[in-house]
Amino acid sequence: MVLKWKIKSFEALTVHELYDLLKLRSEIFVVEQNCVYLDLDGKDKKALHLIGEYDGKTVAHARLLDAGISFDDASIGRVVVDVNYRDRKWGHDLMQEAIAAIKSNFGKEKITIGAQLYLKKFYESHGFIQTSEMYLEDDIPHIEMQLN
Repeated sequence: MVLKWKIKSFEALTVHELYDLLKLRSEIFVVEQNCVYLDLDGKDKKALHLIGEYDGKTVAHARLLDAGISFDDASIGRVVVDVNYRDRKWGHDLMQEAIAAIKSNFGKEKITIGAQLYLKKFYESHGFIQTSEMYLEDDIPHIEMQLN
């Protein structure tokens, strides 16, 4: 049970890939987390999209942004794994792939993220440390975290 990974620019995504990753993000960030917010913030067009597929289905996604788009550093956002596959710990694989992709595609070692507070330990397991006080984003507690 291994995921097939691909990294694509916005322009290189097929309409089916774009639909599938936006559907996955909506299922988790809007429906599961019961949070009405505008996912389409314009940054997808500037991002590299890391997509994890299993059995032909998009089950994991992260948005990789170069420095200066979300933060002064490169960043990883919209980190999501399909609820039906979380028991396989693919979120950890997703983060390892995302960190490696930031280094290889942007040449950056320092990564800043805006993490949901409840995932602090998850991100700490990948070397991130908390660098801000808690703040609310779309009524969900967040913290900034950094990997140096």
